[in-house]
Amino acid sequence: MIVYCSECGFQNPEVANYCSRCGALLSKGETAVETTQTFSPGEIGEHLESEDFGLEGPALVVRAGGGRAGESFKPVGARTRIGRSPDCEIFLDDVTVSRNHAVLVEENGTYSVEDQGSLNGTFVNRKRIDNATEPLREGDELQIGKYRMTFIP
Repeated sequence: MIVYCSECGFQNPEVANYCSRCGALLSKGETAVETTQTFSPGEIGEHLESEDFGLEGPALVVRAGGGRAGESFKPVGARTRIGRSPDCEIFLDDVTVSRNHAVLVEENGTYSVEDQGSLNGTFVNRKRIDNATEPLREGDELQIGKYRMTFIP
């Protein structure tokens, strides 16, 4: 039997009490059934347009992790630091996030992400990145530690 983490979705062995990826307490009440849903980029854009976030300009909206779903962060300047350090402009206080985890870089009106040598890595659309070669697009998912955020241009 596999136990799925309710915070990050990681598959853990039945004997585990805490998630191996994010450290969350595992609930073993019922056997989890893995379900996924896939959207095309067009469908994601339509979904995002239908929601009123009350945001102007670029932002990262927390979708899951750390009990902070719905929170949003606006970039500050050309380089917005993301990490567990209180000195970071986007402060994510959790052990799954490195002190200086990543940087959101603005260049000519587009944004990209650079990992700063974090232990758990930085993911864009579920692919681990070191330095983003492509700019972030509307609806891209950024994962830092157990936090999953959606990019809104």
